[in-house]
Amino acid sequence: MDLGIKGKRALVCASSKGLGRGCAEALAAAGVDLVLNARGAEALEATAAALRQHYGVSVTAIAADITTEAGRAQVLAAAGSVDILVTNAGGPPPGLWSDWGRDDFIRALDGNMLTPIALMTALLPGMIAQGWGRVVNITSQSVKAPIPALGLSNAARTGLTGYVAGTARQVAPQGVTINNLLPGIHDTDRAISLDGGVVNAEGITMDEARRRRMATIPARRYGTAAEFGAMCAFLCSQHAGFIVGQNILLDGGATNATI
Repeated sequence: MDLGIKGKRALVCASSKGLGRGCAEALAAAGVDLVLNARGAEALEATAAALRQHYGVSVTAIAADITTEAGRAQVLAAAGSVDILVTNAGGPPPGLWSDWGRDDFIRALDGNMLTPIALMTALLPGMIAQGWGRVVNITSQSVKAPIPALGLSNAARTGLTGYVAGTARQVAPQGVTINNLLPGIHDTDRAISLDGGVVNAEGITMDEARRRRMATIPARRYGTAAEFGAMCAFLCSQHAGFIVGQNILLDGGATNATI
């Protein structure tokens, strides 16, 4: 399918690896020029070089911490006007409700709620002015069904979801759509981290931890970054203009819900 976005320009956050890279790859395959951001310069430059070589699109790599005001300023200055924004940031660490204080919640809110909002605030006016734009926020399945060990993520990402629900409907008349992608477990560093926590807590092997988690997923496997990216690219396409303010699960059926 021709997504109709060849020649558009996208800012993709946390895109040196994992789900962010999956989104960047899918957009590059559709002919979209990219501004990539991540904290680690080495991995980011390697990803940028690979995408340039394979897809022949323009790729600008900006190594910066997008969750800080200085980092956002650096990225936005380099990005300039963009047609597509994909927000993404690593999730807060797991733990128990009794583990967390105010500072922990502020860090979680900064990373997973206030940073996406700040990026939208900066870039939505340009999209509105041109009468077309796409925003995809990578959140989590936890906004549909909270995960007890991920209380920080549950709180911050649900706050972003509420913000998007209202804002998406305000900008839709100007041809701009905002939607959220809610990943379940995908075969990324985040899965390794979460499974590693189970290994340490229960004294089992990594293979056993993965096997147990896969058994809770109806698809009986972890997702891939490529299939996640394909859904992201579709939401950014010319065909997705009637999808507004939605929360789309990509979790292999793991979230047990009717709607």
